[in-house]
Amino acid sequence: MLRAHAAVTKQLDAEMLSAHGISLSSYEVLLHLDGADDGRMRMCDLAELAVLSRSGLTRLVDRLAREELLVRESCPSDARGSFARLTEAGRERLAETRPTHLEGVRRVFLGHLSVAEQEALVDCWAKVLPASAVETDGECCGETA
Repeated sequence: MLRAHAAVTKQLDAEMLSAHGISLSSYEVLLHLDGADDGRMRMCDLAELAVLSRSGLTRLVDRLAREELLVRESCPSDARGSFARLTEAGRERLAETRPTHLEGVRRVFLGHLSVAEQEALVDCWAKVLPASAVETDGECCGETA
């Protein structure tokens, strides 16, 4: 499982960097924010979804903020917590990069599996990682990330 994941992500990362100058991790952060209410997520939840350490996410968010693809916002109820919010430029960059990513996933991963195997994999993943694995309550995390 780890070798397959590493091989797929290494190839997709290289393709995203070559075609768009954006890493797979950056793409994933933009994608998660795009799917969030108001394009905004708590940094701790974003770190968990992106499978990054809090310090790793902080560095990535800082880089994406310098590129004006997202902004950091303070949490009004907890000075230690913060949010990341997708900007319009971030939405545009995501839209530009999405076809490359989806084509890569189809070619590098899904293309090796039949429809039945893909459906079985979805069932297996649902058992291993339930959808409720990351609970979000809209409150700040209480830790700066």
